Amino acid sequence: MNILEFTLLVWVGALVAGLLGALTGLGGGVVLVPLLTIFFKVDIRYAIGASLVSVIATSSGAAAAYVKEGFSNIRIGMFLEIATTLGALLGAFLATKVPTSAMAIIFGLMLLYSAFLARRPRARPPADESPDPLATRLRLNGSFPTPEGTRHYNVRNIPTGFSLMFGAGTLSGLLGIGSGAVKVVAMDQAMKIPFKVSTTTSNFMIGVTAAASAGVYLNRGYIDPGLSMPVMLGVLAGSVLGTRILMKADTKLLRLVFSVVILLLGLEMIYKGLAGRI
Repeated sequence: MNILEFTLLVWVGALVAGLLGALTGLGGGVVLVPLLTIFFKVDIRYAIGASLVSVIATSSGAAAAYVKEGFSNIRIGMFLEIATTLGALLGAFLATKVPTSAMAIIFGLMLLYSAFLARRPRARPPADESPDPLATRLRLNGSFPTPEGTRHYNVRNIPTGFSLMFGAGTLSGLLGIGSGAVKVVAMDQAMKIPFKVSTTTSNFMIGVTAAASAGVYLNRGYIDPGLSMPVMLGVLAGSVLGTRILMKADTKLLRLVFSVVILLLGLEMIYKGLAGRI
């Protein structure tokens, strides 16, 4: 395989990753890292570096459209970014100390748990349930458009969600995935935010989280421009396409796509990590 063929194949793979990332709030990195390490035999640290660059591109491509359409909750995103950015810096530091096989196994276990939680649709809270006092004080409650009209929602469990976001940021810096899977699950399951709002707000957040750890990877020499450029362009194109599809997509279908993709990738990463092939 020559350089041109390699670049084109990486671009196509990144396009698919960006599409899935925009639809599910994963940010594309959760697909890219296994794709580059398993199929293209790229060292996992260079794959993570390219993934972090692509995550920033995904956030830039998808977030603007979601904010314009009224899906993303900017106040929630900015509040939770405090935790994820601190975690990302910690994760980027740990990445230079942890063996690649261990990183692959951690990656896979995180994906399996996220897939399990994502397949448990939660019941809508009672209409007469009182708002969370802390969420009200921080003005985190919001609304988003639906075919039936504007739907309002209340945010719950702020301390739990903030703690989970610190863990998500640490995983982002360690694994280069933007930690969209953990963010979506934390907002959807713990904070009781509607799934579409969770995915779109995750897309809004992941760029800042990735930027915090990308600087560390760049300083360590793990970002290769020749690999990062086709990855970034492919993910950006896929994320723009994904935003147009998500506006009309069914939530149950999004949950199914989310869980199936990360379940398969999680199993593959655990196998490769245990076998010492990464």
